[in-house]
Formats: sequence, C-alpha cells, structure tokens
Amino acid sequence: MFAVLSEINWIAVVVSTVALAGLGAGYFMFAIPRQYASALGRENAPAPERRTIDGVGPLVCTVVNVLTSALLFAALGITSVGDALVFGVIVGAGYLVAMTFNIAINPNFPHPLRYGLLNAPYFIVGSIVTSLALVLI
Repeated sequence: MFAVLSEINWIAVVVSTVALAGLGAGYFMFAIPRQYASALGRENAPAPERRTIDGVGPLVCTVVNVLTSALLFAALGITSVGDALVFGVIVGAGYLVAMTFNIAINPNFPHPLRYGLLNAPYFIVGSIVTSLALVLI
C-alpha cells in the first residue's frame, strides 16, 4: 500500500511547500502578529531576536506535512478535486488543528484557546492548498 514513492508528484510537493511558506509568512508576520503575541502573553514584550531555526524550522515541518499528504494521496488513489478538498479539511481540522490545540493546552500558553483559534485558519487553508496542488498539478 505504501510503496508509492515513485507516484509522488514532486513538482506539486515543491509548489505546495513554497505556497504554504508564503501563506504562513503573510498570515503570521503581517495579518495577525499582534494577536499572536497576545495569545502567547507577549503583547508588551519586545520582539524576540530572529534565529535561524525560526525560518528553517517551519519550512522543514511544512515539507514533512506536504510530503506526508502526497504519500497518502498516492496510497489512497486520490485524483479528484472533491476528494482532495475532503482530504484537506479532514487532515487540516482532524490532525493539524487538533494538534495545535493539544500543544497549546499547557501552562506555558496563557491563552491556549485563542492560540488554537489563531492558528486554525492557517492549518485548514494550508491543508486544502496542499491537497488542491497535489491533485491539480
């Protein structure tokens, strides 16, 4: 079932990864930076110094997410836009958003529900973008 590496559309993986990197940068750096800082309890703190991992880490995680979806697409034989949309919503809400809330529900996050709600749109939209790229490219 999972001997599908040769069936992965590598161009779609690259396109999706680049699209999600742009979407993430636009969303987290420009659309919601103040709300994000507030959800983390850092609204009055100076912006943290940028580290290499702050840019590379999310990109690596995005590649892993997109590649995982590509493997599942090939294994499940997903070829239609309708199935891709359903897959994107299921993975976005069922795995990515659920894990975001699970990670945030701990004493280090002063506003875990707000944090989860701020991240949820990115992960759902990103999962749908990935799914559409994998089926349309």
